Amino acid sequence: MTTAAQPLTAPKDNLLGICNALGEDFGFNPLWLRLALGAAFVIQPVGVVVTYLALGLVVLVSRIAFPNPRAAQHVAKESPSAEQPVEVANEAEQQVFAQAA
Repeated sequence: MTTAAQPLTAPKDNLLGICNALGEDFGFNPLWLRLALGAAFVIQPVGVVVTYLALGLVVLVSRIAFPNPRAAQHVAKESPSAEQPVEVANEAEQQVFAQAA
């Protein structure tokens, strides 16, 4: 089982993140939705594309109307803030490499 802090899939595995967002919202593995959409795409490709984009619009509106406070905290933890000093290496501390003659 996954925890709340660990996403179900990596961001690089997402096309637009619609299936992943729906999986997070409703608590299921987005792979099942991807498989269902993929199987339906073989039978009715236009309907699946329209449905996928409509679901994307629903996810967009829901995320704007009801922002997830946990996601905002997660983003805040990842980005450096003014309170956390950024370490910059001094030139004196840098390792000196021998130059080829």
